[in-house]
Amino acid sequence: MSLVRVSAVRYINSYPFILGLKDSEVLSLMELEVCHPSECASRLISGRTDVGLVPVAALSLMDDFHVISNYCLGTNGEVKTVLVVSNTPIEECGKIYLDFRSKSSNTAVRIIARKFWNREYEWIQGTEDFDALAVKKNEAAVIIGDQCFRKADKFKYRKDVGVEWKNYTGLPFVFACWASSHKLDSKFTTLFNKALENGVKKKNEAVSLLTPELNVSPEEVIDYYNHNIDFVLNEPKRKAMSLFLSYIKELNIQV
Repeated sequence: MSLVRVSAVRYINSYPFILGLKDSEVLSLMELEVCHPSECASRLISGRTDVGLVPVAALSLMDDFHVISNYCLGTNGEVKTVLVVSNTPIEECGKIYLDFRSKSSNTAVRIIARKFWNREYEWIQGTEDFDALAVKKNEAAVIIGDQCFRKADKFKYRKDVGVEWKNYTGLPFVFACWASSHKLDSKFTTLFNKALENGVKKKNEAVSLLTPELNVSPEEVIDYYNHNIDFVLNEPKRKAMSLFLSYIKELNIQV
């Protein structure tokens, strides 16, 4: 059997998955790479990878997909690592810069703005060299991932996407799930899910993967793993995924 190409997210939130995969029987059956969430999506859609931890919004771009795991990157309220930030009250802003690294987070903010805040904004696609700290008066930005640990407290106003979604829908939110574009061998999926399960069980140990340049303490990350990010793809989260995808279609949002 040829090796299964697997794309994982490079951020702190997926470290438990990476830890589980690297210390598992399934590792010998796969090629593992890490990249930004949006890149995971483009690789899966283009056929450059077989399995990806992909933004849920990207599923709306696929004719056929298979959610292959009961594990995900989700939250049941405050997530801390997907924020809309500004130094002007966000309801007074006219522009919001989107994060180039993401699909689900950007799409979630656009849905929340239209469905729940009843606001129209000018949406600007951020580039790789865009720094949210440069936003001007009456501008806001979506920031995701590890940068939130370093930058969130530098802004006067912040809205947590997990909190906003929960407040209006009563549901948790799923940012990314493990998906494939074709059926996979059952032996592989069984071993793959066992590895993810083991990684989640020892999630606190995943702080061993932290590097100094991230500028975040193990204590902060352990708190995040236990109180913000939620790794189990249960029935309420599947319901939230379906609602999210239906909103993309209803509002004709270009992902």
